Amino acid sequence: MKILVIGSGGREHAIIRKLKESRHQPEIFCAPGNGGIAADATCVAINAIDVEGIVNFAKENAMDWVFVTPDDPLAAGMVDALNEAGIKTFGPRKLAAEIESSKVFSKNMMKQFGIPTASYEVFTDPAKAMEYVESNGQFPIVIKADGLALGKGVIIANSLEEAKDGIHEIMEDKIFGESGSQIVVEEFLTGPEVSVLAFVDGETVKPMVSSMDHKRALDGDKGLNTGGMGTIAPNPFYTEEVARQCMETIFLPTVKAMNELGRSFSGCLYFGLMLTPKGPYVIEYNCRFGDPETQVVMELLDSDLVDIMDAIWNKKLADCPVSFRNGAAACVIIASGGYPKSYKKGCAINGLDEKGQYEGLSIYHAGTKLEQGKFLTSGGRVLGVTARGADLREALDKAYDAVEHIGFENSFYRKDIGTKCFK
Repeated sequence: MKILVIGSGGREHAIIRKLKESRHQPEIFCAPGNGGIAADATCVAINAIDVEGIVNFAKENAMDWVFVTPDDPLAAGMVDALNEAGIKTFGPRKLAAEIESSKVFSKNMMKQFGIPTASYEVFTDPAKAMEYVESNGQFPIVIKADGLALGKGVIIANSLEEAKDGIHEIMEDKIFGESGSQIVVEEFLTGPEVSVLAFVDGETVKPMVSSMDHKRALDGDKGLNTGGMGTIAPNPFYTEEVARQCMETIFLPTVKAMNELGRSFSGCLYFGLMLTPKGPYVIEYNCRFGDPETQVVMELLDSDLVDIMDAIWNKKLADCPVSFRNGAAACVIIASGGYPKSYKKGCAINGLDEKGQYEGLSIYHAGTKLEQGKFLTSGGRVLGVTARGADLREALDKAYDAVEHIGFENSFYRKDIGTKCFK
């Protein structure tokens, strides 16, 4: 069996290492991959959004599966193109991927089908958006770019001035390009946040173990929004009762709504949730595995990922066991100084073995390259140091112990991943 995984980050590395555990013993390729992934898969120099290039490679090299992970190629219709070429895929088709690629679509869908989410308004005119936030007068308020923005297209404005600056940056300065042509301005919700990834085959929903992301760059949830500075799983705020509520009011209604709209969803559907005093609400959907949530979720997945892929493809997920290990997992991201803004690349990474690993846990490479046998930095988020333990405390202790022995010039990491779980 030959599997091609699309992408180049820590999420893809975690998926590849889980696929390697399969009883099917697949030969794994990754496009384009990175320095650390090269130890676990054959890296292919094709851009992750090169639909034609990926289809041609998959056909010419007789790939049995293509696992499309990032949002951009999903939104561009890579799954559709691969299916038309007769290749099995993991991931949603273009119309279904719009649940992430358009915040306006997803918010309107939730409103239409009564799925709990924050109240909102949509704007295409910056002047009208500014007029609205001024007349609304309630802060904090949330401003979201409609389209994809590398997980950074959300601004939480604490004042009128911050709201106007945010609208100006997104809609007029176009800091997220055409993704900011429309914006959603929505009510600010409070409560613990939970990420739940779920396997979906168009009908059946099988949630994975819950997790907690840490989006801000600095300790105490300070600093700029990032793609995620660390995760823990399971999320202690996600109780059995909350899980039951989410299945009844959010998960199943979402899948049903997508079917009714002619956008049947297959693959991994990510639910970003807020546990408000009124119950669980949807903050956002992603049409794929989250990063760095995948790193901790895959660490705990006990079932064969290839078997799950096969069950989803054949619409037999209901008959496929999806189980998770006991205990907990924690991921601490080591990032380049200056991230998420400008940062230096090409710094030598210390503390890893020849395969880019560290004994006793998993190092998932996000922004690395391999040159003359040395691992160098090539991105903002560089490594996801991920450990499993009997409980969260043990997993965190293991991860942080390793983090102290790994580093590079101007590296930084949050020192408070998971600490809110102990308060």
